[in-house]
Amino acid sequence: MAFPIGVIADCLRQPFAQSLKTCASLGIAGVQLYAVSGELAPENLSAAARREKQDIIQSYGLKVSALCGDLGGHGFTRKSENPAKIERSKRIIDLALDLGTNIVTTHIGVIPADQNSETYAVLYDACEELASYAHSVGACFAVETGPEPAERLYAFLSSLSTRGVGVNLDPANFVMVTDEDPARAVGILKDYIVHTHAKDGIMRKKTDPQIIYDFFAEGGIGDLRLEDYFLETPLGEGKVDFGAYLQALESAGYQGFLTIERETGADPLADVKRAVDYLRQMMD
Repeated sequence: MAFPIGVIADCLRQPFAQSLKTCASLGIAGVQLYAVSGELAPENLSAAARREKQDIIQSYGLKVSALCGDLGGHGFTRKSENPAKIERSKRIIDLALDLGTNIVTTHIGVIPADQNSETYAVLYDACEELASYAHSVGACFAVETGPEPAERLYAFLSSLSTRGVGVNLDPANFVMVTDEDPARAVGILKDYIVHTHAKDGIMRKKTDPQIIYDFFAEGGIGDLRLEDYFLETPLGEGKVDFGAYLQALESAGYQGFLTIERETGADPLADVKRAVDYLRQMMD
């Protein structure tokens, strides 16, 4: 098997150009870039600035695997927030196309089990609009896995009218939050997977995923400590069976990026280097 390897450049905690130089030195194929605030926010980039950014990326021999357009909060489950969030997400899709990718990854919020709930309807309507726009410009919003079981996500996606919303499969989120086998999830979601994250972790204590994602959305809830529930680890040190996971991706016909994500740790560059070596070893 041979998948191109990417890195979320922001994980390196370096300025834009320096992070690209570092990624190029690792001999990888691509980068995922955050495009929500700061230097790469759509409103901060003129047409000329976008061309300049793309020239810098290409000068290092890199390709943009995806943009991260996660707007935080409760995703698209709050009706009053959705008009602004949807409009902003469309502008991030436009930016992605200008930078050479047609994929924007995001968290949409937790899909309720009850399809008759008001929250489900609000989320569905938002994703219908996002999917329609992305499809119209040849792009895709890739929902990051984690908050709900693979079967529920598949049922939601297959009910949308276009393929403008797909999947960014993060195996560690399945392991850490929903206690689900990532390889099995690949088999369920294979028709929708357009991007993946290479991340690892362990579950320490199982709880309702809604509690975990509410914590992220609201900036902390009481005395809840996330480290009591799960721990992100360097690749190969958690509970993701990467051998089975990569084999499942190959069997599913996936040909996109394995994009390394390292959100914690004192030395992210060292962890990213080890992750690149680990993935190469697993693919050999």
